[in-house]
Amino acid sequence: MRIDKLLANIGYGSRKEVKSLLKSGAVKVDGAPVKDAKQHVNPGEQEVTVYNEEVVYREFIYLMLHKPQGLISATEDVSQPTVVDLLEPEDAVFEPFPVGRLDKDTEGLLLLTNDGKLSHQLLSPKKHVPKTYLAHINSEVTEEDVEAFKNGVTLDDGYVTKPGVLEIIESGETSVIHLTITEGKFHQVKRMFESVGKKVIYLKRLSMGELKLDEELELGQYRELTDEEVALLKGE
Repeated sequence: MRIDKLLANIGYGSRKEVKSLLKSGAVKVDGAPVKDAKQHVNPGEQEVTVYNEEVVYREFIYLMLHKPQGLISATEDVSQPTVVDLLEPEDAVFEPFPVGRLDKDTEGLLLLTNDGKLSHQLLSPKKHVPKTYLAHINSEVTEEDVEAFKNGVTLDDGYVTKPGVLEIIESGETSVIHLTITEGKFHQVKRMFESVGKKVIYLKRLSMGELKLDEELELGQYRELTDEEVALLKGE
C-alpha cells in the first residue's frame, strides 16, 4: 500500500497534509525516513512510525449505529443527509458503508463497515441471516396474522415471503409486535403487514444475526463492535 494512502486511512490528514508530513521527515519505515508519497509499504511486516510513534494499521472498521429517523442508509446523497454524515472524521476515513438498508423513517440497528466480504455474507439470500424488528401497528394484530406470517404472505407484487416469526407483545387499537425475518425485500416489514390489511406506524430494528442493538446507544450514536461481536457476525 502507498505510504500516503496508509497514513490518510489511519487519520493523519488529507493526502495533501500527509505529503507535507512526509516532506518534513517525520515518517519512517523500519527506522529510515520516507519522503516519497508513492513509496509502497507492507504495514503487516514493516514498522511505520510518525514522530517516532509506531503506526498501528487496521484494514477494516466495524461500527454499530443506532440509526435515527430522517437519514438515508447510503454513503452519499445529492439532497438528503445520510447515516455516514454522523461519523467522526477518524472513522469516516475508513470509508465504511451501511450493510443493507433501513428506510428513512426506520430506527435501530445499522452496521457500517468497509469489510465487503462480511457485508456480502450478511446480505446473501443463501445465508438466511435473521433480522428482528419492533413495530407498532395501527390496529389489532391477531393469531391469524401470526399463522399467516409463519406460512409466508403474498406482497403487492406477487412475491411470497419466506416464513416470518411474529410475536405479539401488546394487541389492541394499536399493537406492539416483534417480527423476525430472514430476507430484506424493499419495505418488507411494512408490505407484509399491508398484505393482511394493517399499517406499520413505527419501526425499529433490534438485531441482525447474533448482533443486538446496544440499548445504551442513544439515537444517532454509534460505537465500534467488540472483537466478540465481530466474531459472532462472522460465525466464528
